[in-house]
Order: sequence, then structure tokens, then C-alpha cells
Amino acid sequence: MGSVAAAMKRAGFEVTGSDTNVYPPMSTFLEGEGIQLFEGYKRSNIPEEAEVIIVGNAVSRGNEEAEEVLDRKLLYQSLPEVLKEHFLRGKRNLVIAGTHGKTTTSSMVAWLLKSAGRNPSHMIGGVPKNFERGAEFTDSEFVVLEGDEYDTAFFDKRSKFLHYLPEVAVINNIEFDHADIYEDLDAVLLTFSRLLRIVPSNGVAFLNGDCQNSLTLVDAAPCPIQLVGLGENCAVRISEMVPKDGKTTFKLNGEEFLLPMTGEFNVRNAAMAICVARQAGLSDDEIREGLASFAGIKRRQEVRGVERGVTVIDDFAHHPTAVELVIEGLREGYPGRRLIVVLEPRSNTMRQEAHKGNLAGALANADLAVVPPVLEAGKIAEDDLLNVPQLVIDANAAGGNVRSIDSVEDIVAWVADEAQEGDLVAVLSNGGFGGIHGKLLDALKG
Repeated sequence: MGSVAAAMKRAGFEVTGSDTNVYPPMSTFLEGEGIQLFEGYKRSNIPEEAEVIIVGNAVSRGNEEAEEVLDRKLLYQSLPEVLKEHFLRGKRNLVIAGTHGKTTTSSMVAWLLKSAGRNPSHMIGGVPKNFERGAEFTDSEFVVLEGDEYDTAFFDKRSKFLHYLPEVAVINNIEFDHADIYEDLDAVLLTFSRLLRIVPSNGVAFLNGDCQNSLTLVDAAPCPIQLVGLGENCAVRISEMVPKDGKTTFKLNGEEFLLPMTGEFNVRNAAMAICVARQAGLSDDEIREGLASFAGIKRRQEVRGVERGVTVIDDFAHHPTAVELVIEGLREGYPGRRLIVVLEPRSNTMRQEAHKGNLAGALANADLAVVPPVLEAGKIAEDDLLNVPQLVIDANAAGGNVRSIDSVEDIVAWVADEAQEGDLVAVLSNGGFGGIHGKLLDALKG
């Protein structure tokens, strides 16, 4: 929202905005762009002369300003609608979607284009380390978008990516996620099938050829499809993955590439990014040069510090499969190191009892793991709520060494006591987790 507000201001619109928590760096960024900010939502914040109201998807009925907009019968739009009409129409839009890996893959695509001098616009949910911010708008013909399947606004329950006019679509993988808005896997598959329906015949969709859920969409897709993966069914095939010293070499249909990351899932992300970059006209040499300088994403296996020989790593993992993939990637990237996992079940998916089995299996792969009680448990129906004590029992029955500790302070004390020189401590959460990363480093140092 902030980046789009700034882009609208630069395009000549007068822009104001409200939020419940206005704080740096976004507040100072917007103020520097000459945008007036209001702390909190009030009817009086909507200017009398306002012509269009852009409503973020965190706003719901009952919000004072939303009620004012409806009462005054003002023109209101969602953020994806504004993107579509003001920034995407007529452009070559490269939309990266899927349950996992879309932030990393879209960041790779944006950087490959940028490093090759194409200067793309981009809008990415995370913060790519190669860019100053997650969204920038240029005069390039290319726009790279992280295609979120989450709903658009309180008045539009379609997935955001259905507004993005894709010339190229990527579907990294599909799993049941966002249980707060999707009833089951079939509902998730339906929205991804709709994405394929709006890719033009002169575009292309790249699908994970090793993901059975993705493959169910192929026969009914009206657009050109290319399968990417390890299997013999894939037109673009990954082979000869060799991890070494935090990097991985691999081949794509015989062409060798070097990725400054480890983990099979990151190689899969890179393979998709290479396919999109080739479709955009980049040569393999341009792609190799850009890939070698890709710096990664904040909160994706990001090393936050090392104290007393213990490395503290932050990851955004928001789904049991993401937890499993992060653990696999850390095992591969740091062979022989003991791994302590601190998991906060914070996302709507992670707080669901339906995912407990997969989560228990993932946690069992750590040497030690700790899970606090579910955050804001009162917002989940009791029958649907993740049973953390039973999760611990199931994970330990599967061979794990898992416990539950109630508070951040007690978790920090336990980790500081247990951690040994050479250990990895992976903190997995899609939120701030009470500032646990800094507290862990301080405790280890002390």
C-alpha cells in the first residue's frame, strides 16, 4: 500500500492515508514523499473532496472509514484494482504464484531483469536484499509481481493475482493453505485454475511438473504450459544439483548455473526464475551473471547473528511444508551442525489442528525444538485450534525432541542454556515473535 501510494503521488495524485500503527520506516518514507498520514481510523480522515478510496485487505466492515465511504457512496477500489488500471495494463506482467517460494522466485526474476539492465517494476511481499524496498515502479515494459492467492478486499473475495493481467504465470506448487478463506484443497485449486484462464495464448505458464496438485490443472488450461522440475515429464528439467560452501551448481536441460543458496526448494525457485527470464528475452549468460549476485530475501534463512559460536537464523515459515523445507535446507547448507528449532504457530494455517500431523513430522527432523502456545488462540474455533501438547507428543513419538514453553523469555533462557558452540538456532515465525532474535543473541552473549 505504501509503495503504491508513493507511486500515485509521483504520478500527480493528491494522496492521504490512515493506519492503526504508523511507524518507521514506512511512515518516514511516506512523509518524505509528501503524503499526509493519519494515526488510527476516523470518519473525518476521508477528505470531503476525495475522488477514489483505496481499501487495503486488512480493512473490514465496521472500520470507521470504510463505513464513511459506504455511507457517502464514494468510489472505492482494492489495491489490486488500482495496480491493474494504473500500472499493469499494457505491460508485460510476470506473475509468480504458488503456496511456497513465490517471494524468493519473484525476487530472483526482478533481480535478473534489473542486473541485465531491463529496470523492471516489481511488487514483492518480502524485502529482497538486492532492492531498497519490496515495491518499485519504473517506466520499463516489465512488471514482476508476487501473485498472492489471498483474497483482495472485504468486498472482493477473489485472489489478488486474478487482477494482475499475467503474460507469464508461474505456479511453484499448490497445497491447502489459508484455511481462514479456503474451505479445502479443491477451493485452492479452483483459484489457481482461474489464474491459468487469464494467461493469453501468446504468453506461457510454468508449472511444477513434480507437484501432483499442480498437474491436475494442466488438461483444462487454455494457455501454453511448460512443466519444470526433476521428473522425466518436465520439458525443462533440473539435474546434477551439487551443494558446496553455501552455493549450489545445477543444470537446466544441460545448461549449468550457479546459485548462491542451498536447498532443493531454492534450486526449484531458481529454475522457475530462469524460465521466466528466458521468456523475457534474457540470454543464459545474462542470467548466470544476475543469479551469481542474488543476495536473497530478508527473513528467508537469514542469519541474524552469531554469539558464542551459535548461529541464530530467521525464517518466515508459515506452513508445515515450509517448516520441513527450511529444516532440510539448513541440514544441507550446514552439514553436521546440531539444529534447534523455535517455532511460533502464528499464521492462520499453522494454528489449524488439520495441519498438526505434517507439522509434527517436520519438527521431528530437528535435534531439539520448542513451540509456545498458539498466538491469539481465541480467534480460532476450539475444534479447529492446533493442540500444542498433542503436537509435542506426536513429534516425540516420531523420533523428535520437542517441548512446549509458554513465554518468549522462558524460551530464550532454555535455548541459551541448551545451545552449544556450533549449533544453529532457527526461529520460524511469520511475525515479530516478541523480538526473540535479538533477545536470543543477547542471552547467548551474556
